[in-house]
Amino acid sequence: AVLITAILALMQHFGFSISGVLAFGGVGGIAIGFAAKDLLSNFFGGLMIYMDRQFSVGDWIRSPDKEIEGTVEYIGWRITRIRTFDMRPLYVPNATFTNISVENPSRMQNRRFYETFGLRYEDQDKVAAITQDVKAMLLLHAAIDTQQTLMVNVNTFNAHSVDFFVYSFTKTTKWTEFHEIKQELLALIGKIVAQHGADFAFPTQTIHMHTSMPPQVDEKS
Repeated sequence: AVLITAILALMQHFGFSISGVLAFGGVGGIAIGFAAKDLLSNFFGGLMIYMDRQFSVGDWIRSPDKEIEGTVEYIGWRITRIRTFDMRPLYVPNATFTNISVENPSRMQNRRFYETFGLRYEDQDKVAAITQDVKAMLLLHAAIDTQQTLMVNVNTFNAHSVDFFVYSFTKTTKWTEFHEIKQELLALIGKIVAQHGADFAFPTQTIHMHTSMPPQVDEKS
């Protein structure tokens, strides 16, 4: 600052007009300030990512506030590069992460298995036994974490079915392994339902036809 002041004083001493220089400096300072604002926001956004450790390279992240989902490939001081599931690169300014919520599914401890099944109303007397057997199967299944919440209960009387839900958690968090386990569990539940002589419901409609006799006509001879 002292050096700049000295230079401006010398310019004025030798007859140069410094008003234009000062005006240009003011406008330039404003322009630089606006440009630096975004740069500094992204810099501090990157700093917060490193300090908070909300995600790191290799993590699968997503945001409920923005259309951001994929695997983190690179975290820089200005941008973060995310590879979406359709293999496109997504470049996100780091300042964005200071204003949105971020989920990190890579740090899950379990995956949730939550499904609803509808049985026919004619199988209503078998629902209690079916839910008990399904719960017993889950408690013995090697892939289910029995330390977490495990529920098998009738949920509601639906328009076409008596519904029960299954709520449990798998030990694995890997996406592909989870779907293999889910497929196996669905097959086992279907087998239990069949063993009880019951079946899953599908939308049906019953139409009651009311018939009436035509009025009797007295025949006069």
